[in-house]
Amino acid sequence: MSSLGPDRPVSDTRRKLLVTMGFGATLAALGRRLGDPIGQVLAADDVEEVPSQRPAAPPALPDAGPIPTDGQTYPLVIKNGRVIDPDSGFDGVIDVAIEGAKVVAVGAGLVGLEAIDASGKVVAPGFIDLVSAEPNAFGVWFKAGDGVTTNLAMHGVNNYANAFFDRYAGESPIHFGGAWHQHFIRGSDSDVGAVKPNESLTDAQIAAFAELTDFNLTNGLAGICFSPEYSPGTTVAEMEALARVAVAHGHSLFFHVRFSDPDEPGTSFEAIEEVLQLARTTGASVHIEHLSSTGGTFVMADTLAMLEAARAEGLKVTADLYPYDFWGTTLASERFVGGWQSRYRISYENLQVAGSSRRLTEADFDEAVRENLLVAAIGSIPEAEVQMALRVPWMMIASDGILTETLNHHPRGAGTFARVLGRYVRELGILSLPDALAKMTILPARLMEPMIPAMAYKGRLQRGADADLVIFDPATVSDRATVESPATMSVGFSHVFVDGQAVMVDGLLQRDVLPGRALRAG
Repeated sequence: MSSLGPDRPVSDTRRKLLVTMGFGATLAALGRRLGDPIGQVLAADDVEEVPSQRPAAPPALPDAGPIPTDGQTYPLVIKNGRVIDPDSGFDGVIDVAIEGAKVVAVGAGLVGLEAIDASGKVVAPGFIDLVSAEPNAFGVWFKAGDGVTTNLAMHGVNNYANAFFDRYAGESPIHFGGAWHQHFIRGSDSDVGAVKPNESLTDAQIAAFAELTDFNLTNGLAGICFSPEYSPGTTVAEMEALARVAVAHGHSLFFHVRFSDPDEPGTSFEAIEEVLQLARTTGASVHIEHLSSTGGTFVMADTLAMLEAARAEGLKVTADLYPYDFWGTTLASERFVGGWQSRYRISYENLQVAGSSRRLTEADFDEAVRENLLVAAIGSIPEAEVQMALRVPWMMIASDGILTETLNHHPRGAGTFARVLGRYVRELGILSLPDALAKMTILPARLMEPMIPAMAYKGRLQRGADADLVIFDPATVSDRATVESPATMSVGFSHVFVDGQAVMVDGLLQRDVLPGRALRAG
C-alpha cells in the first residue's frame, strides 16, 4: 500500500512493473524509438560541438517594430561579442543595440552613442531562475551577480498574490514572479483553516482551497507548486481539485515530489508516477523540480526513462536540477522524519550546517533540529547522476534557493548558473555552451509563456526582445559560493542588463539601480 494519500492506494502491480521493466537497461532503445539519441547522450563521456547551419543573424520577434535604417545611431551598442541566441540557434560575433528596455538591432557594424567592447566574451539572454524564492533585498543581488535577470519563485510563494507583488514592487534589480504554494497554506491562518503538514483536508476545506487558488491565480501568481514531501497529508483529491483550477487558467503544475529515494515504503518511482497520473487525469502540464535531489536520486536513469516514456505518451512533462552533488534543507522538515540515514545513504557526519564548517553528530542532532537549522547533506547526490540529467535536452537549470542574511543556506543561491558554465561546460565538457544557455533561458521562457505573457520577450536575444542580457567571459566564469561561505559572488560576469538598465558594470553591482518588474500571470 502506498502513501500517495489516504484516498488512493497505489497499484502494487503497477509499481512492480515499473521496477521490473529495467528502465535503465532500455534507455538507449527508448531514445531511438523517440527519434532522440538520449541513450547515446547519457552514456557519452563528453559533448563536442557539432557544426550546423546557423542563420546569418538572429531573427526579429514578430512585433519587433520597424526595421532600423542603415547608418542609424543607437543609445548603446554592445560590440564584437559572441552573441548566442538559444531560441534561433544563432551563434556568432555580431553587435547588439539597446534602446530603452528593448533590443532594437542585431547586426554588424552598429554605431552607438555609448559602446561596450565585448571582444572575447559571450553576450546572451539574461538567465531565468525558474525555481527560486521571494526576491529578498539581500539574496536577489547574488542572483544578479550570477547572471540572473528573472527570479521566479516556482517552488511557491509563501504569501498571497497581491501582497507578494506589492511587497517587492520597485525594490528588486531583477524581474520577479512565482507560483501559488500549496504547502504555504499548511499552518497559516486562511479561509481553509489551520492545517498541519501531515493532516489531510476535508472536502469542504478542499473546496475552499480551490476558491483561494483561483483568486490567487487570477491576481497574478503563475501555476501551482505542490510539495507533498513537506506536506505528507496532501491527498490526490486535493491535488486534483487544485490542478483543475490551474488547467482552467491555462497554468502548469510544479512539484517537489512526495518521495526522494528508491526504498520502500514510498519510492521515487511512486512519486513520479503520482505526478504523471495527475497529468493524465487532469490534462495538466507538469514540471518536476530539482530532479537530482527529489525523485531521481540513486535511480536517475530509471526516472529519466519514465519521464521519456511519459513524454512519448503525449504528456506535457519537464524537469530541472541544480548542479551540485548535495542537497540542503531544514532539519525540522518532514524530510528528516524517521529513517533518513538509510533513505539518503548518509549519516550525522554528512550533515554540515550551511554557512559554517560545523558537522553534526548524533549527540547534537536533536538540538540542531530544535533550532531548525538548514544543513547541507554532503555526498547525498551521485555526481554521475547530475551529469546524466544535465545531458537530457529538455532538462532545465534552476537554483532551488535564494540567500538571506542568516547565511544559513545552500550555495546554490549564489552560484548555480556560473557553476554550470564553469564546471560542466568549460571544465568537464558535459554540455556545449549553447546547450547550457538554452537550459537557463529559452527553455524556462517557453515553459512560462502560456502563464506569464511577458516571458515571450525573455530568454531570447533578438530584435524586439527585452533587453535582459548578460556579458561574461567563458574562460573565467565560475562559482565561488561554498557550504561554509554561501554568500560569495560568482566571477566572470562583466555586465548584466535588466530592461536595458545596467545592474552590473565591469563586474560591479549597481545597487542603486532597481529596474526589476513584477511578472504577473495574465
